[in-house]
Amino acid sequence: MLKKFDKKDEESGGGSNPFQHLEKRAVLQEAWVFNETPINPGKCAHILTKILYLINPGEHLGTTEATEAFFAMTKLFQSNDPTLRRMCYLTIKEMSCIAEDVIIVTSSLTKDVTGKEDNYRGPAVRALCQITDSTMLQAIERYMKQAIVDKVPSVSSSALVSSLHLLKCSLDVVKRWVNEAQEAASSDNIMVQYHALGLLYHVRKNDRLAVSKMISKFTRHGLKSPFAYCMMIRVARKQLEEEDGSRDSPLFDFIESCLRNKQEMVVYEAASAIVNLPGCSAKELAPAVSVLQLFCSSPKAALRYAAVRTLNKVAMKHPSAVTACNLDLENLVTDSTRSIATLAITTLLKTGSESSIDRLMKQISSFMSEISDEFMVVVVQVISALCQKYPRKHAVLMNFLFTMLREEGGFEYKRAIVDCIISIIEENAESKETGLSHLCEFIEDCEFTVLATRILHLLGQEGPKTNNPSKYIRFIYNRVVLEHEEVRAGAVSALAKFGAQNEEMLPSILVLLKRCVMDDDNEVRDRATFYLNVLEQKQKALNAGYILNGLTVSIPGLERALQQYTLEPSEKPFDLKSVPLATTPTAEQRTETTPIAAVKQPEKVAATRQEIFQEQLAAVPEFQGLGPLFKSSPEPVALTKSETEYVIRCTKHTFTEHMVFQFDCTNTLNDQTLENVTVQMEPTEAYEVLCCVPARSLPYNQPGTCYTLVALPRDEPTAVACTFSCMMKFTVKDCDPTTGETDEEGYEDEYVLEDLEVTVADHIQKVMKVNFEAAWDEVGDEFEKEETFTLSTIKTLEEAVGNIVKFLGMHPCERSDRVPENKNTHALLLAGVFRGGHDILVRSRLLLLDTVTMQVTARSSEELSVDVILASVG
Repeated sequence: MLKKFDKKDEESGGGSNPFQHLEKRAVLQEAWVFNETPINPGKCAHILTKILYLINPGEHLGTTEATEAFFAMTKLFQSNDPTLRRMCYLTIKEMSCIAEDVIIVTSSLTKDVTGKEDNYRGPAVRALCQITDSTMLQAIERYMKQAIVDKVPSVSSSALVSSLHLLKCSLDVVKRWVNEAQEAASSDNIMVQYHALGLLYHVRKNDRLAVSKMISKFTRHGLKSPFAYCMMIRVARKQLEEEDGSRDSPLFDFIESCLRNKQEMVVYEAASAIVNLPGCSAKELAPAVSVLQLFCSSPKAALRYAAVRTLNKVAMKHPSAVTACNLDLENLVTDSTRSIATLAITTLLKTGSESSIDRLMKQISSFMSEISDEFMVVVVQVISALCQKYPRKHAVLMNFLFTMLREEGGFEYKRAIVDCIISIIEENAESKETGLSHLCEFIEDCEFTVLATRILHLLGQEGPKTNNPSKYIRFIYNRVVLEHEEVRAGAVSALAKFGAQNEEMLPSILVLLKRCVMDDDNEVRDRATFYLNVLEQKQKALNAGYILNGLTVSIPGLERALQQYTLEPSEKPFDLKSVPLATTPTAEQRTETTPIAAVKQPEKVAATRQEIFQEQLAAVPEFQGLGPLFKSSPEPVALTKSETEYVIRCTKHTFTEHMVFQFDCTNTLNDQTLENVTVQMEPTEAYEVLCCVPARSLPYNQPGTCYTLVALPRDEPTAVACTFSCMMKFTVKDCDPTTGETDEEGYEDEYVLEDLEVTVADHIQKVMKVNFEAAWDEVGDEFEKEETFTLSTIKTLEEAVGNIVKFLGMHPCERSDRVPENKNTHALLLAGVFRGGHDILVRSRLLLLDTVTMQVTARSSEELSVDVILASVG
């Protein structure tokens, strides 16, 4: 049936795909050959091959035509040709979910399963299980049990693997075959043992104790199959991760004992399991690292690759544990397999000293052009980590990155390099001008729009702060002249930022922007006109608000609010404070390509979490007139433990003068229904509870929601921090768990919940200020206050910064939340919006002596928010 092609045929095109131009109709027409007598096995097998070829790439066969072909094929069981019979089994499996009435071949398959031809029995079992559903499974249960313990390994394996597939739809039936699977697990055949243990594990995987007993039993007596060992190692590792077990566990001892197994695959699996276990110390990793070190000198390339790749992962968290392997890794630097050499060098870079970097970079540059983009990205990631570890080496590493940037490569590879250069610029002030110059040269012939716009945004952000900002203008304006509209729009925004921060360059920038007003693209023209009018005003506040920092509101939210405003005409001007804020720094703020992105998005934008809450709360009559929702807490607060009879979680919603507490309640008792469920709250501060909105009914396991409305303190406006004691009150009605019928009479009951805290962070929304100084000047010093505090319980600047950011709930600007090493002073810059839509900025200067001293300066457009910040910190 199969034609053998020699080399001459291959060169002349004789080895091309013979099924390349098949047509479904023609193939199905050929299927009538199955009805011929006598049967031609070779011809029929060839037609079946064509049908399988059509099905596999996804060619759609209609139910009717598939059924007709299937019924014609069933007549081929009259032939005893081995090849044709195996092709029939394959076709039955593929067409079982397309054709109708496939169970018609059950008797033929059952006959083959119980027959004497061993070559038929295994494939017949697999085909039989494929066409059998859960209702018919009991009819073949006897045959399956016999097949599982069959002496022929191929039959036993087929039955075990088929049973594994049947677990998804018939778990209860397959569970009855456990005794037979236990017997098969003692087989001398390595594949039968592996498949049997796989079936036993999947039957018991939801019973942790049963799995532990299974591991203990089979590992105590030893296993013959290396595949079974590997599976037991994976199961043991999963158990350890779920139990957070100590390294004294017998499961860990079993994995460690596998490091001494005779089979290389078992040894590697054990080593890989140990190094991937969370929380392993360098001492616990040592045996696994030693084994991987031996594999580094293996004559087998696959073992060398596996070892060096695993060591590369270990070096990310425990570089000291891999240091002992450095000599072996250096021998792999010259390995003929480039992927091994690359991984060896990147591992050495993670574990080596600062003095070895130059030599290793020189070695890797000799064959960078020969390795794939995937491994190039690995190299870039390592260089990024090295720049943080050895900041003095930034010049060498930056030059190497720029050389890589000029080479050919795909988008992911180039993006990784650009990300790395940008992170170096942000982390190391000395590298800024060098890095910006490299990126300027790169965008001269950059073919990726996303990278070009990102670099232009970076130039607009960092370029004006350099010693000679004018040298970047040429590169930016070239993009206006030479590139397509998206890049031109990004270039116009970058030019405007230079004009907003440098008075000497402003006249030149205005000239360039006037040229851009004549651009062919609407977006580019609109940006140029807008920036031109703002810059001509020569007002710092306008520059800060409209060019340097931009909008802090949600763009989809702004679109919806404007649309709603046009549908409901009003004499009042549109209030931007009614628009929900962008809860996190958006991609638009980072890349400065918002208008282009917004224009090309679908008309319907998915509602944000806060907008969904806004609609839900607006539908409650008691909450009419509260105004726009300012903030919802990012995560619900659990007021009960998860295993209690009632599960209550609270989400805090902040408005300008009120707070709404949303309690999501679940009743976990199947013999009770709760009605008129409310949560009564008692505040410790000047908060006033106005009303409770009950959940009318809480049947078993059906979530419901009740609300409590609270007015914010007016007499003591700075007392925003408060603790509420909470009591759930409800009416209990008993019900029948089986029928669900509820008693008419009930009784009142109550349930004490955990206390609920309201902090200053619940009144402040995070916002991103790209240029903090500009925002600081824009707010002005009308409501500026300053105080000094001592943080007596905090001993490090890192801890102080983390606590301040978390406590105030504001966004750290200009990477000021990163504290340089070996410094005893630091400036933390925070930005946010206080409820009501008032910008609040905080500049915190920290000094570390014996304790941390903190000087806090706060500015806002309203005095209350400044007083709240200082009162809360104090």
